[in-house]
Amino acid sequence: MAGVLIACAPGAQEALKSVFAAGAAALCCTSADEARRALLGGDYALLVVNTPLPDEFGRELAIQAVDKGLDAILLCAAPQADKIAAGLEKYGVLVLPRPLSRQQAAFALRLLRAGRQRMRRILEENQRLTKRLDDARVIGQAKCLLALHEQMTEAEAHRHIEKLAMDARVTRRQIAQSILRRYEGNE
Repeated sequence: MAGVLIACAPGAQEALKSVFAAGAAALCCTSADEARRALLGGDYALLVVNTPLPDEFGRELAIQAVDKGLDAILLCAAPQADKIAAGLEKYGVLVLPRPLSRQQAAFALRLLRAGRQRMRRILEENQRLTKRLDDARVIGQAKCLLALHEQMTEAEAHRHIEKLAMDARVTRRQIAQSILRRYEGNE
């Protein structure tokens, strides 16, 4: 199960753990370099950065985490939050102002979960559509070969592929692939 990686000063670790990692495995790091090493070897779903860190502010770390597929929350002083958020929104980093209440943290985590679910559905739909396009490409190539070698029209080739698929109880793509293999060396 994916855990939570928290990058912050030692004094804030337990408080952030209780807010962001309730019930989940959590690892606390005291520097950006230590957090980067942990990212390489661990399975994390969320990075929480309490800025500033001793070796850098934390922006770059948050951006790298998002690039690796993690959700990232950057905590910073309230006066800076809007300015920092404006620069990090395009990367998908959620910036929250300190001090942060438990309700705000819980709301932010719900937002991240909802966004993750929406992204998952979009990726599944993208995969489905990509497969349909690839199937259509393969079937189109097979129709062209039938038109070229068997002097069929496009409509006749289409009907021929569909009939073969129904008779054999296989997909049109499988029939199209067998047609492509049959005419592979004849072009």
